[in-house]
Amino acid sequence: MENKMLHYTDGGLKNVWLQNGFEVRKTPYGKGIAIHDIDGLIKVICLALINKSSALTGVEFRYLRSGGMILSQAGLAKMMGIDAQTVARWEKHGRVPKWADKMLRVLYSDHADGNQTIRSVITRISTVERLIHQKIVVREVRNKGWRSDLVDVEKAIA
Repeated sequence: MENKMLHYTDGGLKNVWLQNGFEVRKTPYGKGIAIHDIDGLIKVICLALINKSSALTGVEFRYLRSGGMILSQAGLAKMMGIDAQTVARWEKHGRVPKWADKMLRVLYSDHADGNQTIRSVITRISTVERLIHQKIVVREVRNKGWRSDLVDVEKAIA
């Protein structure tokens, strides 16, 4: 491949360019991009975002929340003691209050550093949100008693 950089626009980011770590591949649908170690890339981008000196944009805030911590708007709102619509407005309009900007940077930093308290809170919130969208399907298995499975509501409907 030529020495061209890739404009990385995942999550709406506009200011990230990859110098390498990707391949252009032919697919049945045209040209495709394969990125090496996507989890490592997301972490490096998130660390760059929390270390930048200017305020986070709404897009950057969303990227840290959804890509970096894999939290929904409602999950982050619960951690911050606000409602999900407030988080949605910040991300959409790009006007993130200074306190929320700083709080998200601290949360992500601790999460990335492996702070078990922060990680367990984030995991617990994500788990609860997933469970809200699941149903318990119970069946009797001959000679073995009752068994249960958790099934995503969307998959169960399909």
